[in-house]
Amino acid sequence: MMIGCSGVLLKSACRAQTLRCMSSVKDGPVGFIGLGNMGNGMAKNLLQKGEQVVAFDVDKASLDAAVAAGAKAASSPAEVAAAAARIVTMLPNNDIVRQVYSGSDGILGAMKSGSLLIDSSTVDPAVSKELADKSAQKGAVFVDAPVSGGINAAAAGTLTFMVGAAGESDFERARAVLDMMGKNITHCGAVGTGQAVKICNNMLLAVSMIGVSETMNLGINLGLDKKLLAQILSSATGRCWSVDTYNPVPGVMENVPSSNDYKGGFGSALMLKDLGLSQDAASRTESATPLGTLAHETFKEMCKSGFAEKDFGSAFQYIKNSKR
Repeated sequence: MMIGCSGVLLKSACRAQTLRCMSSVKDGPVGFIGLGNMGNGMAKNLLQKGEQVVAFDVDKASLDAAVAAGAKAASSPAEVAAAAARIVTMLPNNDIVRQVYSGSDGILGAMKSGSLLIDSSTVDPAVSKELADKSAQKGAVFVDAPVSGGINAAAAGTLTFMVGAAGESDFERARAVLDMMGKNITHCGAVGTGQAVKICNNMLLAVSMIGVSETMNLGINLGLDKKLLAQILSSATGRCWSVDTYNPVPGVMENVPSSNDYKGGFGSALMLKDLGLSQDAASRTESATPLGTLAHETFKEMCKSGFAEKDFGSAFQYIKNSKR
């Protein structure tokens, strides 16, 4: 009788096979496509860990910054795929992800057989499944690995990755790369489950950011010192990331977008996109998300009011400027 990899006698052999596979993928540079506020820090961490990086971004300034940090520039996603068998993508939305992978000058048309493709964008889970199928047809492994933690965690290499992978061996291959950019790497299930976790997380993040913005605005209007209020909330039952790590009120914390005119960080337009994904998912699954729906409407109005390119913590300014 044959014993599979779950059998006791072959556990060590299967582990050795996985490690050999990981080792073979590690040879050569890492490709990185999408060098925005998050991708920039992620790519720099790969460089700091001693990896060669072949990078591409449509924004020349972003690409030049990566080159200045030690990366080699590519002229297209296809050129990245021709040079690297491990590729990370960090892109804004469904359409751009599809174009970068499946377009006329995309990854899938030029990649090496056996390539590992890691998409850290936040997109519809259906897009991840679609690209995983196309990648498999061409002999590549695709995993979705969206991130959480913000620009500071991206720069520090302490991101959380939520990974959707077909099996444990695919996850281990991806983790060998993700470990160089993150602190918490979790296998959530099959391809698409990483995206499912991420859109749930970002819906909660949007709701909490609006709640913190309302609370801080009310407290300030009641005459409370903003730093004192934030300090107390950080150790009270209302504590959350939007309070103690990414406070939206200017001057409460250093090194966060709210204290830099809401520049950098995670744009309100991107949060609106993610809330749209969560609302689409809620409709498909007939899940009630009353606060998620309100958050979606709030960010829609924010983007119409000039906050689209500002960090999503600018919800505080939007609320501050609103009247009851």
